[in-house]
Amino acid sequence: MSEKKLKDIILDNKRWILLAVLIVIFVMIAEDVFEKELFQFDFEIYDFLIAHRTPFLTSLFKCITHFGGAFVLSSVTILCIIFVKNKKYKCVIPINLGLIVFFNIVLKNFFERPRPYNLRIIEESGFSFPSGHSMASMAFYGYLIYLIFTNVKDKKIRNILCISLGILVFLIGLSRIYLGVHYTSDVIAGMCFSMSYLIIMISVGVYK
Repeated sequence: MSEKKLKDIILDNKRWILLAVLIVIFVMIAEDVFEKELFQFDFEIYDFLIAHRTPFLTSLFKCITHFGGAFVLSSVTILCIIFVKNKKYKCVIPINLGLIVFFNIVLKNFFERPRPYNLRIIEESGFSFPSGHSMASMAFYGYLIYLIFTNVKDKKIRNILCISLGILVFLIGLSRIYLGVHYTSDVIAGMCFSMSYLIIMISVGVYK
């Protein structure tokens, strides 16, 4: 097989290759969580962020984390239902949010991983794995990124919106670690699950 043909095959199947990688990462993390194991990088990143806490960063991440919470996501969903013209999207946007919240509840109650126990800046109830904020924000804002990318014609506006939402999702995940309520593996697994879920739902046409 020629190098060019191999590249063509990879490009033609890039979404399925990405899906496979995401599923493998999630399963690898979930397997260790199920066996009650902790990851070295969880402690290293957690300790690094704790050591670099500042009043400014604490205030910033306290604000950012709300963008992955129930109030903001519900509010944005209502705004989308009101202002989005496409009738299918009006239905899919709230269904998407509701479905990913359901999946998160099921996964958390299955794995029952305790949250980090030391130096929390905020208090959260419930289990730690996978991160609900990370799952919900990746699924919700990730779907908005898809809608913007496929429907906004102005390339400059499209890129600004997509990049901004992508950065927001990353910062929401980071905020959960910084604030001491999640391990890094909780966040990574939550994002991998939601990205896999979106790829499947969009690819089979449910969310197109």
